[in-house]
Amino acid sequence: MILLVVIASVLIAGVTIYQYREQSRDYHEKRLERKEEQILQSISYVLKETTFPINAENLEHIFSNEIYKIADVQNVNFNIYDLEGGLVKSSRPSFEADSISNCLDAEILNNLKLSSDRRYVEEKTAAGDKYKASYTYINDNKFKPVGIMNLPYFEDNSFNNMELREFLFRLGAVYLVMLLSAIALAYFVSKYITRSLQTISDKMKQTDLTQRNEKINIKNPGEEIGNLVDSYNRMIDELEESAAQLARGEREQAWREMARQVAHEIKNPLTPLRLTVQNFERKFDPDDPKAQTKLKEFSKSLIQQIDTMSNIAGAFSSFAKMPAQQNETLNVVKIVKLALDIFHEDYIHFIADEKEIIAKLDRTQLIRIMTNLVKNAIQAVPDVESPRILVTVASEGSAVKISVADNGVGISDDLKHKIFEPKFTTKSSGMGLGLGMVKNIVENYNGAIDFTSQLGKGTVFTIKFPKE
Repeated sequence: MILLVVIASVLIAGVTIYQYREQSRDYHEKRLERKEEQILQSISYVLKETTFPINAENLEHIFSNEIYKIADVQNVNFNIYDLEGGLVKSSRPSFEADSISNCLDAEILNNLKLSSDRRYVEEKTAAGDKYKASYTYINDNKFKPVGIMNLPYFEDNSFNNMELREFLFRLGAVYLVMLLSAIALAYFVSKYITRSLQTISDKMKQTDLTQRNEKINIKNPGEEIGNLVDSYNRMIDELEESAAQLARGEREQAWREMARQVAHEIKNPLTPLRLTVQNFERKFDPDDPKAQTKLKEFSKSLIQQIDTMSNIAGAFSSFAKMPAQQNETLNVVKIVKLALDIFHEDYIHFIADEKEIIAKLDRTQLIRIMTNLVKNAIQAVPDVESPRILVTVASEGSAVKISVADNGVGISDDLKHKIFEPKFTTKSSGMGLGLGMVKNIVENYNGAIDFTSQLGKGTVFTIKFPKE
């Protein structure tokens, strides 16, 4: 109802403005024609009474005084030009002579000659007002053109504009009253219709899956309200049954999710562990002078991954956060480089601004973070012609910043919001289940993890830890 009143008021206002403008345009056209006809009649009368031969050369003498009389009687100024467009006589005062064109444009003369009614009206705008000028031939007694009469005409719309403003003001007042009435009527009608629905609404607001919900009991409800109440009461019964099923399902889902996470975390160190063993078996030479050093590095890498799996298993057995957070003062540059040593891809590069950046973190969890991110980066560049993964460590004020960048397939915009979801995985972009746990580990240290990615160009993951 309110919308209809508003639309009607806008439409009527628009039609009114259009009608007033059309009426004003028609009025000025008719008035110009009347003034023009009256002046031509007066000119025709003067030509009949004059003793001068009626030709273009004598127009100045014929109307030397008569032009002022005609202008005074008709209350309008006009000009007389010869057939070549030269000014012959004007009824305007002498001090206004400079504003009168002494010669008509060729365009005006051509349009006048081509006009079927031997009349041409020129429309212009001057000082913000619409300006018209009509040009008509002056004929002798034998209807032969001897000159051109020019009648300037300024459209004065002040009265019509005032009338329009008054009408729109009155119309607006009427429609304001109608709008307020429609609002009041709509309010009382809606209150009447929805009075029974308020009880149902209050009950629905109080509905809670964690407790027993009361059913609705309304005396003598209407047919529609009765059907709604019955549907709500049936929904309450179904909710109680669904709540019990949901509780069982949530417990089962929690165990399944934990099993998935543990399996994923165990697989993470197993893959580089296998690669390390295979690489060592292929390249190890007992006769190499550095054999003992390489054997120690190999053993150290194996022990590191075994410790990671041991911590995961221990944390799972206690059903606590995985693994437990143990803060220790460590050199982040050294630990990150140590985590990268298990990867043997030659396109993995490491850059650090400083040789030593000290922070209080858990060594095992930091290694797990780097393993997850680098493994994901490797999975993102299998089809790239010149793969490249860059890991950087730098200080940033009171924080340490770690970045893992790749030039892989990237992440599409519709998947970016799912990257850290525990159940999200996609082999094509290399984003596994572990990113959810990486995010949890980082946030447990009051850190932040973020990423930027462009499809087909690559991805950059950035982690910031506080040093203290």
